[in-house]
Amino acid sequence: MSTQSLSSLLSRASIDDHEEVLRSCDAALAKSKSDLQAQHVKVVALLKLDRYEDCLRVLEDGGDKLKQKAALEYGYALYKTGNPDVAIDVVSGLADDRGARHLEAQATYRAEKFRRTAEIYQGLARDSVSTANEEHDLRINSWAADAQLQWKGHPESVRHTRPTRDDLEAFETVYNAACLSIAKGEFDQAGILLKRAKELCRTSEDLTPEDRDAELLPIAVQQLYVLICQGKSEEAESILEEISVKEIPELSTRRIGQNNATIARGTSANPYALYKALHEVPDSTNNDKLFDYQHNVITGNLHAVDLLVHKYDGIIRSTSKALSRAPYPSTDASTNLLSVYNAAAHAKGETGAPALKAILAAVERRPKDFGLVLTAVQIYVNLGNTTSAIATLEKSLQLVDESISEQDKEIRFNPGLLSVLIALYRREGRKTQIRSELAKAAAFWRGQATQPPSLLRAAGAALLHSSLTSDSAQAAELFKSLYEKTPDDLFAVAGYVASHAAIDHSQVEAQAKYLPSVDDLISDVDIASLQAAGVSASSSTAAATAAAIAGARKRPAANRDGAVKRIRKSRLPKDFDPSKTADPERWLPLRDRSTYRPRGRKGKQRAAERTQGGVVSEKSEETTPSGAQQQKPQGGGGGGNSKKKKKGKR
Repeated sequence: MSTQSLSSLLSRASIDDHEEVLRSCDAALAKSKSDLQAQHVKVVALLKLDRYEDCLRVLEDGGDKLKQKAALEYGYALYKTGNPDVAIDVVSGLADDRGARHLEAQATYRAEKFRRTAEIYQGLARDSVSTANEEHDLRINSWAADAQLQWKGHPESVRHTRPTRDDLEAFETVYNAACLSIAKGEFDQAGILLKRAKELCRTSEDLTPEDRDAELLPIAVQQLYVLICQGKSEEAESILEEISVKEIPELSTRRIGQNNATIARGTSANPYALYKALHEVPDSTNNDKLFDYQHNVITGNLHAVDLLVHKYDGIIRSTSKALSRAPYPSTDASTNLLSVYNAAAHAKGETGAPALKAILAAVERRPKDFGLVLTAVQIYVNLGNTTSAIATLEKSLQLVDESISEQDKEIRFNPGLLSVLIALYRREGRKTQIRSELAKAAAFWRGQATQPPSLLRAAGAALLHSSLTSDSAQAAELFKSLYEKTPDDLFAVAGYVASHAAIDHSQVEAQAKYLPSVDDLISDVDIASLQAAGVSASSSTAAATAAAIAGARKRPAANRDGAVKRIRKSRLPKDFDPSKTADPERWLPLRDRSTYRPRGRKGKQRAAERTQGGVVSEKSEETTPSGAQQQKPQGGGGGGNSKKKKKGKR
């Protein structure tokens, strides 16, 4: 069959007749294996039939020419078989291809590169070429990307705040908006949006009954999670009746549903029943995988139930094997979670000091395993021993600091680890160490391509309070950099003004105008109600108040006109003469006054001995400063045991 006859056949074929197209392609390739057009058509037919593995085999057999001609199809097959990173490399090189941008967005979403996903969707939304249907899909997917950004800890990159009227018209958009509210911890708002999404899904005319049931299951699973977090057990029980975990087609969603349903039913009263329930759903594969934060939660639950059924040796073996393959040291959440459960298994159900003994032994073997280190730090803090917690963390950080690896340097100044150390320092009031650590961290991150803004803000604020010129200069540089990157951030503007005002006030006059005045900031503060509620005043105000109260209670020494008040005669000495000046040494002991003159021979001798620079007699050397004779040591050799004879009667 020639390429022309194949094209004429495809023009007459139905869009759903992919099997017939595939048979025709096989017949053409049997006559000519190098028929590029037939290979391309076969690739498309296999994709339509969801035979992604077979599609990849055809592409590999076809070589680079077929991969180049069918680059979009090749990237899609890679994406569907669980290779999103390779798919991104393939489709990112397709310029001016809108379909490639959509596929890249899907692949980056699956690879958990959510910032890039949000950027692609934002660029597609700005393009006027988009159709009405595509605009609807873009709105749905951009909300999903923002929800994932919030879950991953990047709230500064989230573009959506509240759903608009258009967003509330489709259940998919409302559902994704609810997911964003859950990620923010706004469970009341999430509950309202999920109810709205369920109502829209049930009344949708575009869905078949089977599709409607399939869409309602994830919504019910999310509702169950929200009700568990809110502690509404009765409503959670009613939602459980709507959920049939076995009917959920996606393994990842089924695993989450099984986890939430098991916890909601309270199976934890019997740990063995809980163990069985949580292990019923197998792990998902390929493109149907849990995201990292979901996987960490599920893995934590599984290890926790393993501890409840006393599988200590099994946890130690499995976690040790996984840790041996993981990078070391690491700040990855999943890796450190394994270390935490490894430490718990070594403790074998013990807590407090007994558990700490076993965990510290593991820390000695792996001193740069921050999962173990932070577990030991937490136990020290619970025991009230903050000093030992600081020493343990400092020792591990010092080992990482001595490394020459650039990756270890990033771990040394990781914002999460640094925040733990700063919090411990703050508990003991170590302000100097706080400024020192933040200054070193800021100096390191300023030389990196990716900089954590929160850490630089904290470092700048801490260095502003330092009296050292070097710290003030570094704070000025930090806030200048923050202000240049985010000129709309009032915190950066305030820091920039505060750090440069002392250097050159004219340089920051324009920026200072944008800052709110002090009167505006405190205009709605009711000081009287705060003090009545128990809020103490500042130290200076409290000192002034205390001084005023003390002064009010004391009896003033003089009247307003300067006249001294009359003193009672009973308080005056008998020989008191108001015309004479009182002796200024009247409060000193008699022998310490300048007018004192000893009487008698012994008195004059003692006075001479007390005189500075006087002649020292041998007799005075034998006496103690108080004048008492020094005792000789009793016992010993050399006739030291001789005693004086008692005096007899004469």
